[in-house]
Amino acid sequence: QVQLVESGGGLVQTGGSLRLSCAASGPIYSNYAMGWVRQAPGKERVFVAGISWRGGTTYYADSVKGRFTISRDNAKNTVYLQMNSLKPEDTAVYYCTADANPVTMKAGAAYYWGRGTQVTVSS
Repeated sequence: QVQLVESGGGLVQTGGSLRLSCAASGPIYSNYAMGWVRQAPGKERVFVAGISWRGGTTYYADSVKGRFTISRDNAKNTVYLQMNSLKPEDTAVYYCTADANPVTMKAGAAYYWGRGTQVTVSS
């Protein structure tokens, strides 16, 4: 059974930075894409960023392009989300996701999900 465990969330002021980490354990296959989805209070979950297994292809929501960077360390089975220039509208629970199909992952319908980590950006 694949498990995804997020860390790195917290409270930060507008303009600040945070780095989220997601450690994967279990049978992560070589073709799994990984990514992040967030859910703000009272809103639906939305795709934030994704990365192919080898890291050669990255995907970003328009709202975070130029501010967030996704990366992965396959030796550690870990994916990261560096978030800079944070805004109050970035406040949400951030979920790590994994799926063999990058299209499914980008649609926010990945097969595997972590439990989420809270990010709060104060104004």
